[in-house]
Amino acid sequence: MNTKTDMHDNSTARQPIHLRVALVHDFLVDLGGAERVLEAMAEMFPEAPIYTLIYDKEKTKGKFSGRDVHTSFLQKFPGFLKRRRKLLLPFLPVAPETFDLRDFDLVVSSSGAWSKGIISRLNTIHISYMHSPMRFVWDKNEEYLLEQKKAGITNFFSRLVTSYIRLWDKMAADRPDYLVSNSIYTKKRLQKYYGRESEVIYPPVNHVAYNMKRGTVSEKKYFLVVSRLSPYKKIDNAILAFNKLRLPLVIVGTGSQEKYLRSIAGQNVKFFGWQSDEKLSEIYAGARAFVFPGVDDFGIAPVEAMNHGIPILAVKKGGIVEIIEERKTGEFFDFDAPYKIVDCVNKFVEKESYYDKKYIQESAKKFSKEKFKEELERYVDQITRSA
Repeated sequence: MNTKTDMHDNSTARQPIHLRVALVHDFLVDLGGAERVLEAMAEMFPEAPIYTLIYDKEKTKGKFSGRDVHTSFLQKFPGFLKRRRKLLLPFLPVAPETFDLRDFDLVVSSSGAWSKGIISRLNTIHISYMHSPMRFVWDKNEEYLLEQKKAGITNFFSRLVTSYIRLWDKMAADRPDYLVSNSIYTKKRLQKYYGRESEVIYPPVNHVAYNMKRGTVSEKKYFLVVSRLSPYKKIDNAILAFNKLRLPLVIVGTGSQEKYLRSIAGQNVKFFGWQSDEKLSEIYAGARAFVFPGVDDFGIAPVEAMNHGIPILAVKKGGIVEIIEERKTGEFFDFDAPYKIVDCVNKFVEKESYYDKKYIQESAKKFSKEKFKEELERYVDQITRSA
């Protein structure tokens, strides 16, 4: 499938004239942190076509409607199958291998699972920006097997499938010529599971204009979660904590766990679903603090909150440790149990007025989109000049 309309003008983009470039991404079916990375890459390479396993123009809110988007054979599958990606698992290792990338000198993949597995020509340079090793076959394998067991799938069959996927994933991780990781935490995981070194370039975070009214502490009404509503994000622990605290909690985002999360939420917890960047900016501005309960590879949403001067309350694990300065830009809790979140919130409330909003905003600037583009462009130039 190709979808092509007039290109957006981008006078700042600097695509190497001598290189034919393609971008590859796992799935373009929603807008999350990985899609913001791809969006920045697309601005860097305005003429580059985008290859992705499945594309949903509506759910990506037209962000890539001006691009030449190529999809895999999975795009032709019935909608009910495309919405249930677990049913597509037997086809997923094959799908990125079917892309015809013979015409390109440079391929840049944005991969959390599958797109690193493309097959390119000997003389094609493949740089893969890694959001994470494939979680469900490595560090989240036992959690995945438990989910499958609850769904009625035998443990033997599940382990057989994940063992096959793990073997493919290890081989696929050897295919890119160069790896870039989105945090030091991810870099260490790539070393452990794939035995490969990588360059660390933090992902891009949009910096919005701060022309809206930002109230005093007394005017700020709620705590905030902005996240995909997936099990590994541990949003349920945040809800249980705020049920006990009886403080208002706003949750922005959608995902597979939404129905369950709504079922356990008290009246003090409100779900706002997906929100545009403009509306989300207003929501950030009214928050007392941002709650980040799960272990993640980086954490773009917390940095977006910091752009608005909002302190972060987060589990002390994963990429978030590289973002927060304790007692200056946020507070940590040791692990993701609800009672630990309760303790952290209470500690924050005691010294809420001492947080310096301007300092928090300044701290967020080192994760800007401009810096991401600058560092990735420098890295690509270095690689291509030495090739």
